[in-house]
Amino acid sequence: MCFNTITRSLAAASRAAEGIRAEETGLPLKPIAALLVAACCVLPGVACAAQSHGFPNRPVRVIVPFPPLSGVDVVMRMFHQRLAELMGQPVVIDNRPGASGNVGTDIVVRAVADGHTLLATTLPFAVNPSLLGNLHYDAIRDFAPVSQLAAAPFALAAHPALPVSSVRGLVAYARVRPGELNYASAGGGSNLHVAAELFKHLAKLDIVHVPYKGVGPALAALIGGETHLGFVRVVTMAQFEKSGRLRALGVTSPRRSPVLPEVPTIGESGFPGYAFTSWYGVLAPRGTPFERVVALNGHFRNALRAPEVEERFARDGTEVIAGTPGEFGRYLRIELAKWAKVVKDAGLKAE
Repeated sequence: MCFNTITRSLAAASRAAEGIRAEETGLPLKPIAALLVAACCVLPGVACAAQSHGFPNRPVRVIVPFPPLSGVDVVMRMFHQRLAELMGQPVVIDNRPGASGNVGTDIVVRAVADGHTLLATTLPFAVNPSLLGNLHYDAIRDFAPVSQLAAAPFALAAHPALPVSSVRGLVAYARVRPGELNYASAGGGSNLHVAAELFKHLAKLDIVHVPYKGVGPALAALIGGETHLGFVRVVTMAQFEKSGRLRALGVTSPRRSPVLPEVPTIGESGFPGYAFTSWYGVLAPRGTPFERVVALNGHFRNALRAPEVEERFARDGTEVIAGTPGEFGRYLRIELAKWAKVVKDAGLKAE
């Protein structure tokens, strides 16, 4: 192997091991060892050190604390087969929905911290401590971040029977009909609930929340006309707008989505303070050996960067992040602080 190749690989390893710090990950501070493990994971043709010690030595169970077809479930299933190939073990996705994600999250908190049980989660993980309170876990203390996987925007969708075609039109229509319109969500504390409540707060609207048990039932209610409004993944929105079954009013991201390029952002539609992008990430139980966290991070990042996986995510309107443990740990702290302020300022309730 040439010197330049080794240098580039070690630079990649340094990035992979970046931020393996006790205050962010709950792991011991051993940067040199972390770098060596990460180097094994990225050097071509070299087996990961953790694998050489028999990890993983059985199927890896990924708890998804939301129902099938939820955003984080869809994201995991888009690349879990490639992940299994890299790990040399099956990756089992185990949906454990309930209590805004807390049922599945509690399972991971109590799991053996050996790297074989992981939590794939999303934005409610950062919202729930402020929205619900009295949780059985601490979002920072009880977990070791592995990687932020991806991020995706939503679209504000209207049933075609509602006589509005834009965000501004909706706001004008709803303001003279307080309490008459409603929106569907996947349950209290879900991405769809938080996205809608943030919009209501900024637009000063009185729109009734109708929670359902999951994304599928919420989408079915919106398409069937049981509810007037809802927030929908952009790739799903594109399909239903083309068929005329839903109407896209705006997208939640700071920039327009390439999946719906003609649909303006909510920010450019008169609400520049509005931006909502759902993130997806993986955590391990606190106490998971740091070598295994770094090894897992390498596997997840390599799987996400596979060309066929990146193409799949692009078609889905989802941005691959594939971050380091330290980056994800810092991001979680920012998210927890941000949503604590939003929940307080907007007076959000779990319902």
